[in-house]
Amino acid sequence: MSKHIDVLLLTALPASGKSEARTYLASLSPEECHEQFGIGHTVQLDDFPYVHIMRRITDELADRGNPGMFFRSPVLPFKDPVEWLTLMELMNEDYEDLVNGNKPAPASAALWLFERIDRARERAGGQAVMKLLPDPLLKQIAEPIEKEARELLEAKIAEVPDSLEGKTVVIEFARGGADGSTMPLPAGYGYGSSLPQLSHEILEKAHVLYIWVTPEESRRKNTARTDPDDPGSILHHGVPLAVMFGDYGCDDMEYMLGQSDKADTLAVAKGDKTYHLPVGRFDNRVDLTSFIRDDEEWQAGDVAKLQAGMRKAFDELMHGGKD
Repeated sequence: MSKHIDVLLLTALPASGKSEARTYLASLSPEECHEQFGIGHTVQLDDFPYVHIMRRITDELADRGNPGMFFRSPVLPFKDPVEWLTLMELMNEDYEDLVNGNKPAPASAALWLFERIDRARERAGGQAVMKLLPDPLLKQIAEPIEKEARELLEAKIAEVPDSLEGKTVVIEFARGGADGSTMPLPAGYGYGSSLPQLSHEILEKAHVLYIWVTPEESRRKNTARTDPDDPGSILHHGVPLAVMFGDYGCDDMEYMLGQSDKADTLAVAKGDKTYHLPVGRFDNRVDLTSFIRDDEEWQAGDVAKLQAGMRKAFDELMHGGKD
Protein backbone atom coordinates (compact mmCIF):
# COMPACT_ATOMS: atom_id res chain seq x y z
CA MET A 1 0.00 0.00 0.00
CA SER A 2 1.25 3.50 -0.80
CA LYS A 3 2.07 5.97 1.94
CA HIS A 4 -1.27 7.68 1.37
CA ILE A 5 -4.62 7.04 -0.33
CA ASP A 6 -4.26 7.55 -4.08
CA VAL A 7 -7.97 7.65 -5.01
CA LEU A 8 -10.81 8.57 -2.65
CA LEU A 9 -14.38 7.99 -3.83
CA LEU A 10 -16.53 10.52 -1.96
CA THR A 11 -20.08 9.19 -1.94
CA ALA A 12 -23.44 9.98 -0.31
CA LEU A 13 -27.00 11.00 -1.02
CA PRO A 14 -27.38 14.57 -2.36
CA ALA A 15 -26.77 17.44 0.07
CA SER A 16 -25.30 15.04 2.64
CA GLY A 17 -22.15 17.11 2.94
CA LYS A 18 -19.92 15.68 0.19
CA SER A 19 -19.01 18.99 -1.41
CA GLU A 20 -18.57 20.65 1.98
CA ALA A 21 -16.23 17.85 3.11
CA ARG A 22 -14.34 18.16 -0.15
CA THR A 23 -14.05 21.94 0.34
CA TYR A 24 -12.69 21.36 3.85
CA LEU A 25 -10.10 18.85 2.63
CA ALA A 26 -9.02 21.25 -0.12
CA SER A 27 -8.42 23.95 2.52
CA LEU A 28 -5.79 21.86 4.32
CA SER A 29 -2.08 21.93 3.69
CA PRO A 30 -0.40 18.78 2.29
CA GLU A 31 1.04 18.14 5.76
CA GLU A 32 -2.36 18.42 7.43
CA CYS A 33 -3.93 16.13 4.81
CA HIS A 34 -1.33 13.44 5.44
CA GLU A 35 -1.13 13.70 9.22
CA GLN A 36 -4.87 13.92 9.90
CA PHE A 37 -6.37 11.70 7.20
CA GLY A 38 -3.65 9.71 5.46
CA ILE A 39 -4.25 11.44 2.15
CA GLY A 40 -2.16 13.59 -0.12
CA HIS A 41 -3.09 17.10 -1.15
CA THR A 42 -6.37 16.71 -3.01
CA VAL A 43 -7.08 16.89 -6.73
CA GLN A 44 -10.84 16.91 -7.25
CA LEU A 45 -13.31 15.47 -9.76
CA ASP A 46 -17.11 15.66 -9.61
CA ASP A 47 -19.83 14.37 -11.93
CA PHE A 48 -22.40 17.07 -11.07
CA PRO A 49 -21.20 19.61 -13.67
CA TYR A 50 -21.91 17.01 -16.36
CA VAL A 51 -25.43 16.46 -15.00
CA HIS A 52 -25.96 20.22 -15.17
CA ILE A 53 -24.78 20.36 -18.80
CA MET A 54 -27.08 17.46 -19.70
CA ARG A 55 -30.00 19.40 -18.20
CA ARG A 56 -28.97 22.49 -20.14
CA ILE A 57 -28.91 20.47 -23.38
CA THR A 58 -32.39 19.14 -22.61
CA ASP A 59 -33.71 22.62 -21.82
CA GLU A 60 -32.28 24.20 -24.98
CA LEU A 61 -33.75 21.46 -27.14
CA ALA A 62 -37.16 21.77 -25.42
CA ASP A 63 -37.12 25.56 -25.94
CA ARG A 64 -36.83 24.86 -29.67
CA GLY A 65 -39.75 22.42 -29.71
CA ASN A 66 -37.67 19.25 -29.63
CA PRO A 67 -38.07 16.28 -27.26
CA GLY A 68 -35.93 16.40 -24.13
CA MET A 69 -32.66 14.60 -24.73
CA PHE A 70 -31.72 13.27 -21.29
CA PHE A 71 -34.68 14.34 -19.12
CA ARG A 72 -38.42 14.43 -19.77
CA SER A 73 -38.66 17.80 -18.03
CA PRO A 74 -36.47 20.09 -15.88
CA VAL A 75 -37.90 18.57 -12.68
CA LEU A 76 -37.89 14.85 -13.53
CA PRO A 77 -35.16 12.16 -13.30
CA PHE A 78 -33.05 10.82 -16.17
CA LYS A 79 -35.11 9.15 -18.90
CA ASP A 80 -32.62 6.28 -19.17
CA PRO A 81 -30.54 4.87 -16.29
CA VAL A 82 -27.62 4.43 -18.69
CA GLU A 83 -26.86 8.10 -17.98
CA TRP A 84 -25.60 7.15 -14.49
CA LEU A 85 -23.03 4.91 -16.16
CA THR A 86 -22.26 7.58 -18.76
CA LEU A 87 -21.27 9.87 -15.89
CA MET A 88 -18.86 7.24 -14.57
CA GLU A 89 -17.26 6.98 -17.99
CA LEU A 90 -16.78 10.74 -18.00
CA MET A 91 -15.06 10.39 -14.62
CA ASN A 92 -12.82 7.69 -16.07
CA GLU A 93 -11.84 10.07 -18.85
CA ASP A 94 -11.18 12.91 -16.42
CA TYR A 95 -9.01 10.63 -14.29
CA GLU A 96 -7.04 9.50 -17.34
CA ASP A 97 -6.45 13.16 -18.25
CA LEU A 98 -5.11 13.79 -14.73
CA VAL A 99 -2.73 10.85 -14.97
CA ASN A 100 -1.46 11.86 -18.40
CA GLY A 101 -1.45 15.61 -17.83
CA ASN A 102 -3.89 16.22 -20.69
CA LYS A 103 -5.28 19.74 -21.04
CA PRO A 104 -7.80 19.83 -23.91
CA ALA A 105 -8.05 23.08 -25.88
CA PRO A 106 -11.08 22.80 -28.19
CA ALA A 107 -12.33 25.72 -30.23
CA SER A 108 -15.84 25.13 -28.86
CA ALA A 109 -16.15 23.79 -25.32
CA ALA A 110 -19.83 22.98 -25.86
CA LEU A 111 -19.27 20.90 -29.00
CA TRP A 112 -16.32 19.20 -27.28
CA LEU A 113 -18.62 18.25 -24.40
CA PHE A 114 -21.32 16.98 -26.74
CA GLU A 115 -18.78 14.64 -28.37
CA ARG A 116 -17.49 13.47 -24.97
CA ILE A 117 -21.00 12.66 -23.77
CA ASP A 118 -21.65 10.59 -26.90
CA ARG A 119 -18.41 8.63 -26.51
CA ALA A 120 -19.02 8.03 -22.81
CA ARG A 121 -22.59 6.92 -23.49
CA GLU A 122 -21.37 4.35 -26.01
CA ARG A 123 -18.77 3.01 -23.57
CA ALA A 124 -21.55 2.72 -20.97
CA GLY A 125 -23.58 0.48 -23.29
CA GLY A 126 -25.87 3.16 -24.71
CA GLN A 127 -26.04 4.91 -28.06
CA ALA A 128 -24.53 8.19 -29.18
CA VAL A 129 -27.36 10.74 -29.30
CA MET A 130 -25.89 14.20 -29.77
CA LYS A 131 -24.45 13.39 -33.19
CA LEU A 132 -27.93 12.38 -34.38
CA LEU A 133 -29.10 16.00 -34.14
CA PRO A 134 -29.02 18.06 -37.35
CA ASP A 135 -25.83 20.10 -37.51
CA PRO A 136 -27.63 23.50 -37.53
CA LEU A 137 -29.60 22.53 -34.39
CA LEU A 138 -26.44 21.26 -32.68
CA LYS A 139 -24.76 24.61 -33.26
CA GLN A 140 -27.86 26.49 -32.11
CA ILE A 141 -27.92 24.79 -28.72
CA ALA A 142 -24.13 24.96 -28.37
CA GLU A 143 -24.13 28.75 -28.43
CA PRO A 144 -26.12 29.40 -25.19
CA ILE A 145 -24.31 26.51 -23.43
CA GLU A 146 -20.80 27.61 -24.45
CA LYS A 147 -20.12 29.81 -21.41
CA GLU A 148 -20.96 27.08 -18.88
CA ALA A 149 -19.16 24.46 -20.93
CA ARG A 150 -16.08 26.68 -21.04
CA GLU A 151 -16.22 27.11 -17.27
CA LEU A 152 -16.41 23.32 -16.86
CA LEU A 153 -13.42 22.88 -19.17
CA GLU A 154 -11.38 25.52 -17.35
CA ALA A 155 -12.18 23.96 -13.97
CA LYS A 156 -11.17 20.55 -15.33
CA ILE A 157 -7.86 21.89 -16.65
CA ALA A 158 -7.17 23.72 -13.38
CA GLU A 159 -7.19 20.39 -11.54
CA VAL A 160 -4.51 18.83 -13.78
CA PRO A 161 -1.25 18.93 -11.77
CA ASP A 162 2.28 18.66 -13.08
CA SER A 163 2.38 15.29 -11.32
CA LEU A 164 0.08 13.19 -9.14
CA GLU A 165 3.02 12.32 -6.90
CA GLY A 166 1.94 12.98 -3.31
CA LYS A 167 -1.65 13.73 -4.40
CA THR A 168 -5.01 12.08 -3.66
CA VAL A 169 -7.63 12.22 -6.39
CA VAL A 170 -11.07 12.78 -4.85
CA ILE A 171 -13.96 11.64 -7.10
CA GLU A 172 -17.36 12.82 -5.87
CA PHE A 173 -20.69 11.31 -6.91
CA ALA A 174 -24.10 10.41 -5.47
CA ARG A 175 -26.08 7.31 -6.42
CA GLY A 176 -29.32 5.77 -5.22
CA GLY A 177 -32.71 4.38 -6.12
CA ALA A 178 -36.41 5.12 -5.81
CA ASP A 179 -38.02 5.58 -2.42
CA GLY A 180 -39.25 2.19 -1.17
CA SER A 181 -37.00 0.13 -3.45
CA THR A 182 -35.99 -3.38 -2.49
CA MET A 183 -32.40 -4.56 -2.82
CA PRO A 184 -30.57 -5.07 -5.06
CA LEU A 185 -31.50 -1.94 -6.97
CA PRO A 186 -32.45 -2.29 -10.66
CA ALA A 187 -29.70 -2.29 -13.28
CA GLY A 188 -28.23 1.16 -13.81
CA TYR A 189 -29.09 2.44 -10.35
CA GLY A 190 -27.06 2.71 -7.17
CA TYR A 191 -23.45 2.04 -6.35
CA GLY A 192 -23.89 -1.58 -7.36
CA SER A 193 -24.18 -0.50 -11.00
CA SER A 194 -21.94 2.56 -11.05
CA LEU A 195 -18.85 1.30 -9.25
CA PRO A 196 -18.11 -1.51 -11.75
CA GLN A 197 -18.21 1.13 -14.51
CA LEU A 198 -15.10 2.75 -13.08
CA SER A 199 -11.84 1.87 -14.79
CA HIS A 200 -9.49 -0.82 -13.49
CA GLU A 201 -6.93 1.96 -12.92
CA ILE A 202 -9.29 3.70 -10.48
CA LEU A 203 -10.64 0.59 -8.78
CA GLU A 204 -7.23 -0.86 -7.98
CA LYS A 205 -6.37 2.27 -5.97
CA ALA A 206 -9.78 3.34 -4.65
CA HIS A 207 -10.96 3.80 -1.06
CA VAL A 208 -14.50 4.97 -0.26
CA LEU A 209 -15.55 7.73 2.13
CA TYR A 210 -19.33 7.52 2.57
CA ILE A 211 -21.15 10.40 4.24
CA TRP A 212 -24.06 8.94 6.14
CA VAL A 213 -27.39 10.78 6.37
CA THR A 214 -30.95 9.54 6.13
CA PRO A 215 -32.95 10.17 2.93
CA GLU A 216 -35.19 12.49 4.95
CA GLU A 217 -32.20 14.54 6.09
CA SER A 218 -30.83 14.55 2.55
CA ARG A 219 -34.09 16.07 1.30
CA ARG A 220 -34.14 18.64 4.12
CA LYS A 221 -30.57 19.75 3.44
CA ASN A 222 -31.18 19.80 -0.31
CA THR A 223 -33.97 22.33 0.21
CA ALA A 224 -31.84 24.38 2.60
CA ARG A 225 -28.87 24.68 0.24
CA THR A 226 -30.78 25.42 -2.99
CA ASP A 227 -30.07 28.76 -4.64
CA PRO A 228 -32.34 29.02 -7.71
CA ASP A 229 -30.09 31.78 -9.08
CA ASP A 230 -27.05 29.48 -9.07
CA PRO A 231 -28.20 26.11 -10.49
CA GLY A 232 -24.72 25.08 -11.68
CA SER A 233 -23.01 25.68 -8.34
CA ILE A 234 -21.31 22.75 -6.60
CA LEU A 235 -22.31 24.01 -3.13
CA HIS A 236 -25.69 25.63 -3.88
CA HIS A 237 -27.42 23.60 -6.58
CA GLY A 238 -30.77 22.01 -5.82
CA VAL A 239 -32.02 18.58 -6.88
CA PRO A 240 -35.72 18.54 -7.95
CA LEU A 241 -38.01 16.83 -5.44
CA ALA A 242 -39.13 14.20 -7.95
CA VAL A 243 -35.48 13.25 -8.43
CA MET A 244 -34.88 13.14 -4.67
CA PHE A 245 -37.68 10.56 -4.35
CA GLY A 246 -37.19 8.81 -7.70
CA ASP A 247 -33.39 8.50 -7.81
CA TYR A 248 -32.29 9.18 -4.24
CA GLY A 249 -35.10 7.86 -2.06
CA CYS A 250 -32.64 5.26 -0.77
CA ASP A 251 -29.18 3.96 -1.60
CA ASP A 252 -27.52 0.54 -1.62
CA MET A 253 -24.36 1.26 0.39
CA GLU A 254 -25.42 -0.74 3.45
CA TYR A 255 -26.70 -3.56 1.23
CA MET A 256 -23.38 -3.75 -0.63
CA LEU A 257 -21.40 -3.75 2.60
CA GLY A 258 -23.53 -6.66 3.79
CA GLN A 259 -22.96 -8.57 0.54
CA SER A 260 -19.17 -8.26 0.58
CA ASP A 261 -17.09 -11.29 1.50
CA LYS A 262 -14.62 -9.06 3.33
CA ALA A 263 -15.71 -6.87 6.25
CA ASP A 264 -15.85 -3.08 5.84
CA THR A 265 -15.33 -3.24 2.08
CA LEU A 266 -17.35 -3.07 -1.11
CA ALA A 267 -16.75 -6.07 -3.37
CA VAL A 268 -16.75 -4.71 -6.93
CA ALA A 269 -16.58 -7.23 -9.76
CA LYS A 270 -15.27 -5.96 -13.09
CA GLY A 271 -14.36 -8.41 -15.81
CA ASP A 272 -12.49 -11.32 -14.26
CA LYS A 273 -11.35 -9.30 -11.23
CA THR A 274 -13.02 -8.47 -7.91
CA TYR A 275 -11.81 -5.41 -6.07
CA HIS A 276 -12.39 -4.93 -2.34
CA LEU A 277 -12.72 -1.20 -1.71
CA PRO A 278 -12.19 -0.20 1.95
CA VAL A 279 -15.04 1.95 3.29
CA GLY A 280 -15.18 4.54 6.06
CA ARG A 281 -18.55 6.02 7.05
CA PHE A 282 -18.66 9.63 8.24
CA ASP A 283 -21.77 9.98 10.40
CA ASN A 284 -23.37 13.30 9.43
CA ARG A 285 -26.88 12.49 10.60
CA VAL A 286 -26.37 15.31 13.09
CA ASP A 287 -25.18 18.02 10.72
CA LEU A 288 -21.44 18.75 10.98
CA THR A 289 -20.82 20.21 7.53
CA SER A 290 -23.30 22.96 6.58
CA PHE A 291 -21.19 25.68 8.20
CA ILE A 292 -18.68 25.19 5.37
CA ARG A 293 -21.29 26.48 2.93
CA ASP A 294 -23.15 28.92 5.16
CA ASP A 295 -20.40 30.75 7.07
CA GLU A 296 -17.84 33.06 5.50
CA GLU A 297 -15.59 32.53 8.51
CA TRP A 298 -15.46 29.04 9.97
CA GLN A 299 -15.66 28.82 13.76
CA ALA A 300 -12.97 26.78 15.50
CA GLY A 301 -15.53 24.67 17.37
CA ASP A 302 -17.34 23.71 14.16
CA VAL A 303 -14.07 22.79 12.48
CA ALA A 304 -13.02 20.66 15.46
CA LYS A 305 -16.27 18.64 15.38
CA LEU A 306 -15.99 18.09 11.63
CA GLN A 307 -12.36 17.08 11.95
CA ALA A 308 -13.11 14.58 14.73
CA GLY A 309 -15.91 12.95 12.75
CA MET A 310 -13.82 12.71 9.63
CA ARG A 311 -10.80 11.31 11.47
CA LYS A 312 -12.98 8.52 12.85
CA ALA A 313 -14.26 7.72 9.34
CA PHE A 314 -10.77 7.78 7.85
CA ASP A 315 -9.50 5.51 10.60
CA GLU A 316 -12.22 2.99 9.65
CA LEU A 317 -11.35 3.43 6.00
CA MET A 318 -7.62 2.85 6.50
CA HIS A 319 -8.31 -0.38 8.42
CA GLY A 320 -11.11 -1.61 6.16
CA GLY A 321 -10.64 -5.09 4.76
CA LYS A 322 -7.70 -5.98 6.98
CA ASP A 323 -7.82 -9.41 8.55
